[in-house]
Amino acid sequence: MNPRLLLTALAATCALVVTPTPATADPHFHEYVALGDSWSADVTVLGIDRTYAPTGCAQSTWNYPKQVAARLHVPVFRDATCGGATTAEMTAPQDVGRVPLVADGVNPAQFDRLTRTTDLVTLGIGGNDVGLGTAVLDCLNQLPAPLGTPCRTRFTGPEGQDLMSQQIAAAKPRITAALAGIRQRSPKATILVVDYLAGVSADRGCFPTVPILDQDLTWLGARLRELNGMLATAAKESGAEFVDTYRGSVGHDVCEPAGKRWVEGLTPVSTDPPGPAVPFHPNRLGADHQAESVLGTLGG
Repeated sequence: MNPRLLLTALAATCALVVTPTPATADPHFHEYVALGDSWSADVTVLGIDRTYAPTGCAQSTWNYPKQVAARLHVPVFRDATCGGATTAEMTAPQDVGRVPLVADGVNPAQFDRLTRTTDLVTLGIGGNDVGLGTAVLDCLNQLPAPLGTPCRTRFTGPEGQDLMSQQIAAAKPRITAALAGIRQRSPKATILVVDYLAGVSADRGCFPTVPILDQDLTWLGARLRELNGMLATAAKESGAEFVDTYRGSVGHDVCEPAGKRWVEGLTPVSTDPPGPAVPFHPNRLGADHQAESVLGTLGG
């Protein structure tokens, strides 16, 4: 979700083309537009797809929007997802010129891909709006407890209030506004709000495998669930459908070994696919689960 995580990983980027297997059934939808941040782009170091967005967006060839489009055999597909995006980038261009000649460009306002004939939209957004990705970086700690200073104290207000919880609540109007903007531009579309995988557990840590104090990692996991709850409420209140990728991904978090985890930890190496990875982002296994969750919500 955080552009700083992408900068280091993208420096070593190269192309790897993976083509999803298309479905054989007739399409139920005819024009699909995918909107969202890096957890919808399923950002990658290897396998960046330049078809729909600049290289700086780091869209993977296997991200869940592309898998869904292929499985539904949608005739018209536009993938606007981009690493680092917030709700502001729904209506404004995003400069993604992080590594010139390797990861660069400007992603047009994501809503520019919507039309009156768009009949399917997925939206995965909110993590950057609340600053959850930045919080992960702020919580990195090289010293174990009790020597390390918990990062949670930096997110606690003078009266004991949880500042991250406040940011999550404050972001809800921006999510509902984005959903209203989609409905205005594509009034006949089925709109799906896609939540965030259980990349961090709310009941355990794994220091030093992931160098975040256990109490901080579980705090981040609790805030992740809180963010997903806010997204579910916003979807319901806006008449959109909600895609729960979290529940089915529990037990596949950053603390799990390679091959079982669906979200990579701080070490920027993955086995799914093999090679460099973007830290704290879904790998190919995570993208596969996201795709199956979307298709399951659609009844496919």
